[in-house]
Amino acid sequence: MEISVAREFLKTHHRGCLVTRKKDGSLQMTLVSPVLGAAGSVIITARDNTYKVKNIKRSPQISLLVYGEKFHGSEYIQIDGKAEVIPHPDAMDIVLDWHRQIRGEPESWQEIREKTIAEGRIAIRVTIEKVGPQNRR
Repeated sequence: MEISVAREFLKTHHRGCLVTRKKDGSLQMTLVSPVLGAAGSVIITARDNTYKVKNIKRSPQISLLVYGEKFHGSEYIQIDGKAEVIPHPDAMDIVLDWHRQIRGEPESWQEIREKTIAEGRIAIRVTIEKVGPQNRR
């Protein structure tokens, strides 16, 4: 599979499971809502005090499974890449774009900005390095 195919898939599929490494080397998995960001990166948001953020700061190599609406019978892709935690103020526009793609236009962008800061919500940008499965039809 080509990275361009994975990017197209991300335009319409926003259910995922992010895999990071814990301090002891074991895996930590978290459900996330990935979107396609600027320059073809994957964007995820998280509260800045979560384990996934701590794990990424320590070890930025991640894997991400993105799948369709149904658990059984859905198409899926795996993305392997390097994640970068983006704090505020740089995260705000990225988080707002994520919100627009996942939830649409809100009644008040100011309320979303305030909620983002209050929750400590930051952005995670993933540079796609490898995608699969390789035998997709």
